[in-house]
Amino acid sequence: MPETLQAKTENAGKSKTGAESGRSGAGIQVIARAASILRVLESEKEGLSLGQIAKRVNLPRSTVQRIVYALAKENFLIGATPNARVKLGPAILRMAANTSFDFATHVRPHLEALAQSTGETVDLSMWRGEKMVFVDQIAGSRRLSAISAVGESYFAYSSASGKAALSLLDDVEIKKLFDGKLVRETPSTITSMGTLLQEINEIRTSHIAVDNEENTEGICAIGTAFHDSLGRIFAVSVPVPTIRFIKSKATIVKLLHDFRAGLMASIHE
Repeated sequence: MPETLQAKTENAGKSKTGAESGRSGAGIQVIARAASILRVLESEKEGLSLGQIAKRVNLPRSTVQRIVYALAKENFLIGATPNARVKLGPAILRMAANTSFDFATHVRPHLEALAQSTGETVDLSMWRGEKMVFVDQIAGSRRLSAISAVGESYFAYSSASGKAALSLLDDVEIKKLFDGKLVRETPSTITSMGTLLQEINEIRTSHIAVDNEENTEGICAIGTAFHDSLGRIFAVSVPVPTIRFIKSKATIVKLLHDFRAGLMASIHE
């Protein structure tokens, strides 16, 4: 009898552990889904409808509605009614404003090392909807270098850093951002959405984007993009005067790959 009783007790314990594990897994799934909803709303100042959110995150509308309502109760979202557009709420905006993690400060030593190894200017940009915004820059040591002002913004589709950032979105999001309209910045700017999406699909595999005088005549660039620990999209690019781009391209691509690997390790350590 004792052995039989012990076996039943152990089985009961295993059953309980399995149930707890199932609940834990379900809880993690809900958190992941809530995070995906918050991310799609990050760059949508005017908000999105429940249907639009459901389409972006590839979840049933009913599931999105339940998660949105739960987040709204905690003030992480606002406007969570059937006919209203959902936006980020005051609670999450306060958290973002008060975060002590300064990504630009964290990444700066990596930028300095990349600038030193390439001899070229290195830019750090942040994705903001249809545009990228310069947030930091390490000037190149060469006499002729490409320099931009921190705080300036530029269209994502016509730059290396921007195309790299767009590669982290899906095609539906990209089409919505530009509404199918790509303004020509230079004679080399890609103005066909089909051509742009084809190139971005290749970037998703290589993690490297190239700008062949598409944003500014006389300047080419190579870039890569990534999420920081808060889920925001940043990109690093190396702009190079066209006159020496072809000769230095292969070297910069390799150094940028090494840079990316080192930075990703530091973000997730």
